[in-house]
Amino acid sequence: MTQVTYNDERSGRRAREAVQRQWRGASAPSRHLDPLLVLSALALSGFGLLMIFSATFFRLEQQGLDTLFYVNRQLVSLGVGVVGMVAMTLFDYRAYRAWSPLLYVGSLALLGLVLLQGEVINGSKAWLVIGGFQFQPSELAKVALIIMLAALFHERREEALGLRALVEALVVAALPMALILAQPDFGTFLVFVAIVFGVLLLARVRVAFMIALAIIGLLSFVAVLQSNKLADYQVARLTSFINPEAADPDDVYTVNQAQIAIGSGQLAGQGLFEGTQTKLAYVPENQTDFIFTVVGEELGFLGSSLLLGAFVVLLWRAIRIAALSRDTFGTLLAGGVVAVFGFQVFINVGMAVGIMPVTGLPLPFVSYGGTSLIGSFLMIGLLLNVHMRRFS
Repeated sequence: MTQVTYNDERSGRRAREAVQRQWRGASAPSRHLDPLLVLSALALSGFGLLMIFSATFFRLEQQGLDTLFYVNRQLVSLGVGVVGMVAMTLFDYRAYRAWSPLLYVGSLALLGLVLLQGEVINGSKAWLVIGGFQFQPSELAKVALIIMLAALFHERREEALGLRALVEALVVAALPMALILAQPDFGTFLVFVAIVFGVLLLARVRVAFMIALAIIGLLSFVAVLQSNKLADYQVARLTSFINPEAADPDDVYTVNQAQIAIGSGQLAGQGLFEGTQTKLAYVPENQTDFIFTVVGEELGFLGSSLLLGAFVVLLWRAIRIAALSRDTFGTLLAGGVVAVFGFQVFINVGMAVGIMPVTGLPLPFVSYGGTSLIGSFLMIGLLLNVHMRRFS
């Protein structure tokens, strides 16, 4: 009898301690921040500032301009992004389910506005100019679509979702994707495809339908290339990587220069601020889409590996957050963010080394681009929110 009483007391004490731990977790979500996730995002952003300066200072100096022009603008965006990240954690992430239609419609309104009043830059009408700053609504639309799709599927309890789920996701995604394709911004269009695929995969849509979706995506890619939506030079950029030897030299110039820059870095690089291809701007847009060439030339294989290692850490923490989420909504939110970061890193690095098409996608946190940086930190805020409230 004494032993039974002792066991009962011990079990009761353990139960009370478990409840207390859960209550502390629920009442103080900030206690459960993921510092490694935040530090990796900030480290990548700081590294990006250094690479942006290295990519631009020489030509700005030659023109008699402020050598910190791009860095200062990126710093402003970094500050806004960090504030946005914090703001995303202030409300329980489950509240975003109720706000998802408003966020989705708002993103559609901005995408429509950019087609009416946007600025044409590099052949795409994808930016609004506000107070001297360029604002790209499609970056915020990524966040809105992730939230909308996660809200759409969070209550599904079927073992494997079928055709209806696939159609619903495609309908929701079709509107922003059509508006983005009209800009035209095919790179961002592909990111939206990755978001849909990633969320549906975690929502347990049947494998047969996922294969069908992949086939539809491939056929859509071919159809877009054969349509009149893209300019000839855009089509050439997207297809020349398949057979660069047979392509027009002008169409593969940027990729060739990028490969020369990365190859010249070898193991340890030519030295920070010492890259010849970088200083003489042989690689166009090397502070934005081709920032990886600066890393490869000046810091070599070792520096490039360090950068990719930081992305591996960030993606690992994001995948872990998706796995530990207490509900399907949180898992789908985190999964959508993983899809965005993973896809963009793969495509950006791939196009710099010549194995992927030139789509104009920035390297998250590293490339120059204010809205891209802000949008990336908003997604980090989503991840932190899910992680902080996994006990409540």
